Amino acid sequence: MRIGLINQLHGGPGGAQPAPTWESISTRAVAAEAAGFDIFVFEDSLLYRWEEHTDGVWESVSIAAALAATTKRIRIGQSVINSPYRSPAMTASIATTLDEISGGRFILGIGAGNTFDSDYEAFGFPTDKRYSRFAEAIQIIHTLLKNGQIDFEGEFYTVKEGELVLRGPSPTGPQINIAAGGSRMLELVAKYADEWNWWGWDETFDEIQIRLDPIIETLELACEEEGRDPSTLVRTFDLYTVVPEGFSAEGSDLVHPVSGTSSQVAETLLALGELGFAEIRCDVFPKTIEAIEAMQPVVELVNREG
Repeated sequence: MRIGLINQLHGGPGGAQPAPTWESISTRAVAAEAAGFDIFVFEDSLLYRWEEHTDGVWESVSIAAALAATTKRIRIGQSVINSPYRSPAMTASIATTLDEISGGRFILGIGAGNTFDSDYEAFGFPTDKRYSRFAEAIQIIHTLLKNGQIDFEGEFYTVKEGELVLRGPSPTGPQINIAAGGSRMLELVAKYADEWNWWGWDETFDEIQIRLDPIIETLELACEEEGRDPSTLVRTFDLYTVVPEGFSAEGSDLVHPVSGTSSQVAETLLALGELGFAEIRCDVFPKTIEAIEAMQPVVELVNREG
């Protein structure tokens, strides 16, 4: 089993989340790589408007390129790219460029978009028909990455003689990881994805399993209807939040953090592996270098026993 680290790119004055700097982000990536984490993932957003303040977010493609050039082993990528932010053909070009810069370590995580609209409206992106827009977008992205060219005319996107002339080291482009929980989106996962991603926030393991069981059942049925062996689809999971040994959740609003000794934390992650997940990405609290370093025994246990 693989284990990853989830990282935030947002913050601002007046909020609980201090604004990250490039130095702090790159330092976290280096620490994650040294601790043995397999993948370093981060958000793709542009703005968060809360009741009392607004957080900005560093643009994630720029961060991905910088991380690709400054790390050596760890895989990198957005946990979920918001597809409406970028045209699908441009997204495919970005993905293969990041594949090149990273030496094949970039993973294209992508989804239909956020459920809130503040950043879409602030930056001029459409908020309607997200599934229909994504269905067209992922067909274009998949075809360009896998085949290198496409002609496409849809309701939302048109690509005339689209072609990726320059390709990175991966012959069919980076792995496509689609985040999805609804039945129609899961059908797109079965058709186009190399990997599937979902998430859990402040839940007990039993609560996670109860919530995921029907989603996984729907996903496996979608694979079968697509004529695909469900075992060919890698499952990944974003786990919020893990508190490593020697730290506490004091100062957070967490009720059910994954915490305890390193062995107990690893046991929970490995239990998620029993649900078919091959990769668990951990949001680690507190968000310090020391907490990342304290996860090393967990990383070693998960890599050895998973």
